[in-house]
Amino acid sequence: MESNFVDYVKILCRSGKGGRGSMHLKHVKYNPNGGPDGGDGGKGGSIILRGNHNYWTLLHLKYERHIFAEHGGNGGKDKCHGTDGKDVYIDVPCGTVVYNAETGKYVCDVTYDGQEVLLLKGGRGGLGNFQFRSATNQAPRYAQPGEPMQEMTIILELKLLADVGLVGFPNAGKSTLVSSLSNARPKIANYPFTTMEPSLGIVGYRDNKSFVMADIPGIIEGASEGKGLGLRFLRHIERNSLLLFMVPGDTDDIKKEYEILLNELKQFNPEMLDKHRVLAVTKCDLLDAELIEMLKADLSAHNGDNGYSPLCEIVFISAVTGYGLEELKDVLWRELNAESNKLAAVTAEDSLVHRDKDMTHFAEELAEEGEDEDIEYIDEDEIEDLDDFEYEEDQEDA
Repeated sequence: MESNFVDYVKILCRSGKGGRGSMHLKHVKYNPNGGPDGGDGGKGGSIILRGNHNYWTLLHLKYERHIFAEHGGNGGKDKCHGTDGKDVYIDVPCGTVVYNAETGKYVCDVTYDGQEVLLLKGGRGGLGNFQFRSATNQAPRYAQPGEPMQEMTIILELKLLADVGLVGFPNAGKSTLVSSLSNARPKIANYPFTTMEPSLGIVGYRDNKSFVMADIPGIIEGASEGKGLGLRFLRHIERNSLLLFMVPGDTDDIKKEYEILLNELKQFNPEMLDKHRVLAVTKCDLLDAELIEMLKADLSAHNGDNGYSPLCEIVFISAVTGYGLEELKDVLWRELNAESNKLAAVTAEDSLVHRDKDMTHFAEELAEEGEDEDIEYIDEDEIEDLDDFEYEEDQEDA
């Protein structure tokens, strides 16, 4: 059965080219020397990305292999302006990152609902010969062509936005915890890799407060080398403010499993180790009280050593019986709101600055093409048929 969760698509995008300016000389009975009246060409359509909170996957773009904007219309006689090509908006879920498929370079990022990012700018329309009239050149016989279109093959990658990301081996109890703390209902079964796609759950806290928790498929030792499901889904916790590591209490060596998980994250992205993290020892319903106390003493004594971070708090829980879940929520909330862990709020103004920075290379390309340099003209000698001038003759006798 095909999954409805799509977090990677590749699309060829092309903006519209600008319309050609008109080269027209007005000649009628009542005004035989009317002069130039060629209109300007229309602007080509642009490709614009737009954040939409109603989407949580890229499924709607899976079969959109090509997205083209309309070309601008050509100018006409009587100073008629060509029609502008319609802009094309590509709605994407919040948390979508865009890369250039050919170079692999980062292009832009869509992080909040309603955010618009100009991906490809439509070409400007060419000027008609009416715009080039002057006292010394009263009948210019040339017009300007429209600017060419822009084209780029892009890769859209979705990175789920959540506060807490769950990291653990298969069957560590991640899905069970999410279902216990939120209304999310991920698949739960007693075999590895039950979770095949990420899921989000909203965890309620005191005083009507809440935070978002992300459950991703389990990783195993060697995932960085492609074993198991590999590291494909780890991109979904790259933006999480806090990482919750989950290791079952009946594991032979809790510290060793924790170190393996840390190493796999390091292989994927070393910066992920800078995030605050909490260690949850799960399935404590399988342990007696005496063993739990022994494990607490042992892990607390070595906290800060053997790969443990000093910021790593350790909580013993059981998602089945509810043991330690309130304490876990308190710890998570405290870590999320720690001064050293607060995320900068994304404002519209920040986004505009970010967008301008992202699209700098497109501006540089236009500058290199000489956008504000000498005007490129269509000369009358290049026109094969003089009818292209569209002279208007009065049908009545003078």
